Amino acid sequence: MKIGVPKEIKDNERRVGLVTDNVRELTSLGHEVFVETQAGSGIGITDDVFEKAGGKIVSDKKSLYGQADLIVKVKEPLDADMEYLNERHILFSYLHLAAIPETGKALLKKGITGIAYETVQLADRSLPLLLPMSEIAGRMSVFLGVNSSRSDAGGKGLLLSGVPGVAPGRIAILGGGVVGTNAAKVALGLGARVTVLDVNLARLAYLDDIFQGRVTTLMSNQTNLEKILPETDLLIGGVLIVGAAAPKLVKTHQLKLMEKGSVIVDVAVDQGGCIETTRPTSISEPTYVQEGVIHCCITNIPATVARTSTYSLTNATFPYVRHLAQNGLKGAFEKNPALALGLNIYRGSCTHPEVATSLGVKYDRPQI
Repeated sequence: MKIGVPKEIKDNERRVGLVTDNVRELTSLGHEVFVETQAGSGIGITDDVFEKAGGKIVSDKKSLYGQADLIVKVKEPLDADMEYLNERHILFSYLHLAAIPETGKALLKKGITGIAYETVQLADRSLPLLLPMSEIAGRMSVFLGVNSSRSDAGGKGLLLSGVPGVAPGRIAILGGGVVGTNAAKVALGLGARVTVLDVNLARLAYLDDIFQGRVTTLMSNQTNLEKILPETDLLIGGVLIVGAAAPKLVKTHQLKLMEKGSVIVDVAVDQGGCIETTRPTSISEPTYVQEGVIHCCITNIPATVARTSTYSLTNATFPYVRHLAQNGLKGAFEKNPALALGLNIYRGSCTHPEVATSLGVKYDRPQI
C-alpha cells in the first residue's frame, strides 16, 4: 500500500502521524511511505532520518496526496489538505466531526473514506486510540489552569497548590473518565482540593477507591453543580459521548456563580465542549474571558507536549495502520471489529450513527 504522512498545519501542531520506527517496519513489509518534507521537524525527526528509515520525502501536499492511498494524520484536515483529498483516499486521523460539521460535510462531498481514531472501540467499550491523548490532555489541563490563574494572566493570582499557612485552590472536574482521572492525579499531586462529578456511580466509587478518599466525588446534576461553582477556582471539562457532541452541562448564566478570574479548561472542546460558553481556541491564542471567567479551550492540547504525544499516539495507532496496510480496508475491518467501529464516513455516506446525528445527515450502514 502507498501511505502518506502529511505535515500538520493546525496552529502550533507539531505532532506527526508516523515516526521512523513505523516507517522502517512498513517499508520492510513492502509498503511505500511518502512523508511530506518537515513533517517531523516539530519533534526533531528530520527528513534525512525518515529517508534512512525507508521513507520517500515529497516536497508538497499535492505530491503527497497524489501518490498516497492511505493518509495517516494526527488532526482533522484543514483547507490545504482538503484541496487534495478525493474518493481514492482512506483518511486515518482524529476527525471529531460532531464538533466541526462543516468539515464532516465537506469530507462526505469528497467521497473519501474516513476512519476516526476517537471512535475505534474495543469490545469492552474502551477507546484505545483516544486513550493516550486523553491521558495527556487531562494532565496538561491542570497545568493550563495553573498558568491561567496567574495574576499577570488575568486570573485570581492563586497558587493552586497553596503554601503553608495559605489554603490550596479548589479544582472541580466534570467527568470521571480518562481525562478526569488524569487531571485529578496531577491536581492532587500539586496539593489542590479536588472534586470530581460524574453520572456513573460505579465510576465515582472506583475513583474514591483509587484516590483513597482524597478526592471528593459527587453525582453530576444541576444541584451539585450549582453548589460547587461558587467554590471552584479551576473547572475542568472532561465529558465524552463517543462520536457525539458533548452535552452542555454548565450554562452561560451559571458562570455568574463563579468568582471573577476563575478559570475553565474545557478539554471536551474537541467534541463541542461541555460548557455552553466554550468556543475553540488555539495554542497561539489560548484564552478568552466571558462572564468574568477565563476560558481555555485549546483543541489540540497534546500538541503543547508534541514529542511525548507523538510517541504515545503512534504506540497506539501504528498496529492499526499496519493492519490496514497489510489487509486492505475490507480485510482489516473483517479481522478487526474495533477498527471497523472507527469508520465515520465512506464514499459519501455517514457510517457512524452518533456522528450522523450530530451532522444532521442520514446514517448508512457501511457496505464495503
